[in-house]
Amino acid sequence: MCGAKSKSLAFTGLLLNCLEMIFSANTGFSVSLYDVTSQSISLRWPKFSGASSYRVTATDVNTVGHSLLAHFSDVTLKATLTSLIPNTVYAIQAEAIDKNGIILAETQIMQSTAPDIPVIDQAYSKLSNSITVEWRAVPGATSYMLTAQDGDSFIETVVKNSPGTVTGLKPATLYRITIRSINSGGKSQPSPFRKAKTVLAAPILSVSSPSCDSIALSWKAVYMAAGFSVSLMRSDGLGRMLRENTTNTSLIFTNLDPGTLYTIKAYAWNANGMPGDDFTYNQKTSPNAPADVKVAFNSGALRVSWMPTEGALTYTVTASSGLLKLKCNTSSSSCMVPSLQCSSEYYVSVTAYNDAGSSKPTDAVSLKTIPCAPVNISIEEDELGHLLVSWSSVSFGHYYVVFVKSDDGLEVHCNTSYTQCHFQSDCGFTYFISVFAYNKAGQSPLGDVFNYTTAPCCPSDFRAVFVSSDTVRVTWAPVRGADLYETRAAAWSTVVLCNDTAPACTLSALQCNTRYHITVHSFSEARGSNTSCAPTHVATAPCCPNDLILTQVTQSVTNISWSAGKGAQTYVTTLESPKGQAKCRTLQNYCLLGCITCGTNYTVSLKAISETGLTSSCTYQGYSSSACCPSGVKLYRLNNNGIRVFWRASDETMNYSTDLHGSKGNFTCTPSAGRSHCDITEIPCGDVYTVVVAPLTDKGPKLTFCPKKIYSVTCSGSSVGMVIYRGKSNAEHI
Repeated sequence: MCGAKSKSLAFTGLLLNCLEMIFSANTGFSVSLYDVTSQSISLRWPKFSGASSYRVTATDVNTVGHSLLAHFSDVTLKATLTSLIPNTVYAIQAEAIDKNGIILAETQIMQSTAPDIPVIDQAYSKLSNSITVEWRAVPGATSYMLTAQDGDSFIETVVKNSPGTVTGLKPATLYRITIRSINSGGKSQPSPFRKAKTVLAAPILSVSSPSCDSIALSWKAVYMAAGFSVSLMRSDGLGRMLRENTTNTSLIFTNLDPGTLYTIKAYAWNANGMPGDDFTYNQKTSPNAPADVKVAFNSGALRVSWMPTEGALTYTVTASSGLLKLKCNTSSSSCMVPSLQCSSEYYVSVTAYNDAGSSKPTDAVSLKTIPCAPVNISIEEDELGHLLVSWSSVSFGHYYVVFVKSDDGLEVHCNTSYTQCHFQSDCGFTYFISVFAYNKAGQSPLGDVFNYTTAPCCPSDFRAVFVSSDTVRVTWAPVRGADLYETRAAAWSTVVLCNDTAPACTLSALQCNTRYHITVHSFSEARGSNTSCAPTHVATAPCCPNDLILTQVTQSVTNISWSAGKGAQTYVTTLESPKGQAKCRTLQNYCLLGCITCGTNYTVSLKAISETGLTSSCTYQGYSSSACCPSGVKLYRLNNNGIRVFWRASDETMNYSTDLHGSKGNFTCTPSAGRSHCDITEIPCGDVYTVVVAPLTDKGPKLTFCPKKIYSVTCSGSSVGMVIYRGKSNAEHI
């Protein structure tokens, strides 16, 4: 018995391994399956040639003698074997038989029936999109197919065991639920249906925090809902839960903690009070407004600080001034708002933000910024040695400080609530001036730095020295700030100017014997002239004579005469050369100078001296004394009636003229240059001759003051005899 059982089990295992395998004695005939249930197997086969009928036999491989036999005509090519045992393996043989009952072909397959039909214990819905089904397990079933049908539409789901859930359903909808068991052979018939309705859908909340202590909720109407239940609790578990039931589609919770995360749950219920799906949402309340806001002005920027507020993620500082709004965003508890405008009043508020929204702005705090730099600054010397600095009034400026720094490094300042300041100033300095306005916020920014250069100082140590009757040399000590000096000499309508960068000037072409007002003005490029300098009174001396005449009287004596010089009482005349000097002092307007060297160039000067001792040095054109007269003049007799005049030349390059004057005639002889004798032919004898040899020049008449010698020329027969020297003439001109 045990052996037979083991054999049967081994055979069953073989059969199970060969399920749906087709055994055919004739490869031209086969069968195939097209449906299997718990108690039926459906087959089909092709028409076999010569067959008049077909026979199908199903044999339970585990039970001896339990077979099912069915016959079919030749026009029937498919069949369903029923009344089979669920979850049982059958050997199915199909035979093609001719009209004589002879088997033409046969084939065999192994096939298991599906498990038994399950029975639903209960079907219910916990979620709006699903129904859960419970049933008792069916032997041999490896899985189950759940079907939810709504009219013509259905949804199927395969699960392993009970309970199973069909998903993807519509909320608040009645479904017919069936179940089928499945094994490797196929699926059972559907179980008797059960009706189940999905619960209501959850309300989809729109949540916001309109204020720091409230949360507002709203939702759309839910299909088949009779009412709604909403609960709210702090997410950290602190505090108590708040619950509200309502038939409306909006709700607001108040008296909540600011900046706190809350968990919200909401569901709808139907007319029977059955709750639907719930909707869970986390929502923060918006933060409370920050407290203890402090503002300060620092280096052109606004620094705002505050106490952090619960639940705030970021903060926005808003500084408003008229239409201008400046903002600063931060996650800390302080913020710098840059680029504030000067002389402005800002109203500063702080708003806290988190995911829920914003707090109310804090009460605005007023802040007045530093004043703007003063403008329209003017600088002037309202009087000598005093600077007046003035400017326009500045909005929100409480007082002003003016800093004045001179170019030597010294700095002074003035504090005032007015719009002007007075400072002492010195001549010739450049002052750098800046004006600041102040209020409680601090100092205004640096505006324009102005420089003001005072007029240069007046020259000191003034000295005036006469160079000549019409020329004064003026000197002074250099003064601070002067780039140029103008020396001005004024007398009546006559003005003489001299400009120079040096601290000295020579005024020429002055009117002699005149009282002048001489003023030296100092100039600078930055400020111009210092017109406050006092003049100095200087009288010029006397006038130089306009005309001066020199006449050579003898070879060593010259006469000088001149026109009267206005204002002059005494004159000193001087002829000067490298060979010596001749000087004469006189109260007259002429003078006779001796010791003059012939053939010499002299400089001629005259000093006109007034009664008070003022002296004018007058210079004139140079004077050249006449050429020197030759010496050693002698006469020699020539052959026949000729005479030779011989002399020693003072200058070998000089030309000389020889004149012989007698009662019987006058004779002149001019030899060529370089010769020291001259011949006169055919001179009458028996006469006394005056002989003069004088140098010839191209500058004037022949000299008349050379020595005159007297010679007697005797006759020897009709010819010249002896030449006898008689001495010098006494009729020489002096």
